[in-house]
Amino acid sequence: MIVTATTDLVLDVLDAADPVAQRAATAKLDGLKASDADFAATMDAEVGKAAAAADQAATKLSEAQPGAVNGAPVPVIKAPASGEVYRKFEAFILQTFVETMLPKESEEVFGKGTAGGVWKSMLAEQLGAQLAKGKGIGIAKQLAAAHPAGPDVTGKGG
Repeated sequence: MIVTATTDLVLDVLDAADPVAQRAATAKLDGLKASDADFAATMDAEVGKAAAAADQAATKLSEAQPGAVNGAPVPVIKAPASGEVYRKFEAFILQTFVETMLPKESEEVFGKGTAGGVWKSMLAEQLGAQLAKGKGIGIAKQLAAAHPAGPDVTGKGG
């Protein structure tokens, strides 16, 4: 079976698209083809329109939110609890241990080549996570005891 990647991918995307959006995009492309417009110039114009719309939306958002500086406010991502970070570290260490303990000649179980290596790695990752989820082997507990979470975790003086 011969697969022409470009054509098949484009057709798959078109098949998955909304029919109304598909017709609108096809009409727009036909209009560009008929006008013999320069593709680069057309793309630059569309990028300019999108940038202007984004600037306009940011201006409206900053007017609506008096505390916003230079556009929309940045969402704050909360750091996970320090114990969670240590548990994930322990899971990674356990993953490495488990991966080295798995049999090297296991093509009949995991498959051949890169795919087999990926499956083996995924198994080791899940086993490491499950082992660390319980009491683990104590790495997370020792790290948490060595680095207690105080009021200033970032290390900045205040």
